[in-house]
Amino acid sequence: MKKFLRKKPADLFLSLFTWLCAAATFLVLIFIIGHIVINGAPYIRPSLFAFRYNSDNVSLFPALVTTVMTVMLSLIIAVPVGVFSAIYLVEYAKRGNRLVKLVRVTAETLAGIPSIVYGLFGMLFFVIWMGWGMSVLAGACTLSIMILPLIMRTTEESLKAVPDSYREGSFGLGAGKLRTVFRIVLPSASPGILAGIILAIGRVVGETAALLYTAGSIARIPGSPMASGRTLAIHMYALSSEGLYTGQAYATAVVLLVVVIGINAMSAYMAKKIVR
Repeated sequence: MKKFLRKKPADLFLSLFTWLCAAATFLVLIFIIGHIVINGAPYIRPSLFAFRYNSDNVSLFPALVTTVMTVMLSLIIAVPVGVFSAIYLVEYAKRGNRLVKLVRVTAETLAGIPSIVYGLFGMLFFVIWMGWGMSVLAGACTLSIMILPLIMRTTEESLKAVPDSYREGSFGLGAGKLRTVFRIVLPSASPGILAGIILAIGRVVGETAALLYTAGSIARIPGSPMASGRTLAIHMYALSSEGLYTGQAYATAVVLLVVVIGINAMSAYMAKKIVR
C-alpha cells in the first residue's frame, strides 16, 4: 500500500483509471449475463427443446441445429482461405510487395463493411444469381466472406509473432520452406490462430442481418445445406419482435451464451493440447 501511494500523481491517476476501466468492463459483463439468466432461466423447459417448432412450444432445437450447420460450413470455407492467405503474405511474399499491400487494404476494407451490405450482396449473388435460393449454404458463404478478414489478420499477426530463430533453426537442420511452415511455424502460431477462429465463431453465431437475406427465417431443421432455416440469433429476434414470447427469447439468449462459452472452452482446450 505504501509503495502504491509513493507513486507520482500521474502514475497514480493512470493506475486508478486502469483499474476502474477494468472493473467497469467486468461489471457490465456480469450485469448483462445476470439480466439474461434471471429473465431466461425460468422459461428453459423441455418443450423448448422439442424436435419440431410450433406456436405452443416455440422450440429452439431447429435453430440450434441450423446454427451448428452454419458455423461448420462457414469455417470450412473461411478458415483454409484465411490461413493460407496469411501464410502467403507472411512466409512467401516479398516484403514491400504491392500485392501484399493491396491484399491487406482489401482485408481491412472488408472488415469495416456493415453486415447488412454483406446480406444484400449474398442475396443478389448467392440467392438470385447462383440460384441457390434462401438456404443455409447461401448464408454460410456470405458469412465466410464476412469473417475471412478477421481470420486472415489474426493468423497473419500470429505468424509474425513467431521468432525468426525458429525458422532459422529449422533451415539449419536441413528442413525446406514448406516443412518449416507446417511443422514449426504453424504449431507455434496455433493459439493465436484459434483465438481468431473463436472470434469468427462468435460473429457467425450472433449474426442476424446477413442471414435474414440469405438463409431465411423458417423454423425447421434443414434437410440439407440447400434448405432454408433460422439460427439461434434469428430465432431470438423473431420471438422478441412478435412480442408474445419475450421470456422464450431470453431463454434462447441463455442457450446462446452457453453455446458460445462451450465453444470457447473447447477451443482453449484444443489450443493447450496443440501447444503441449
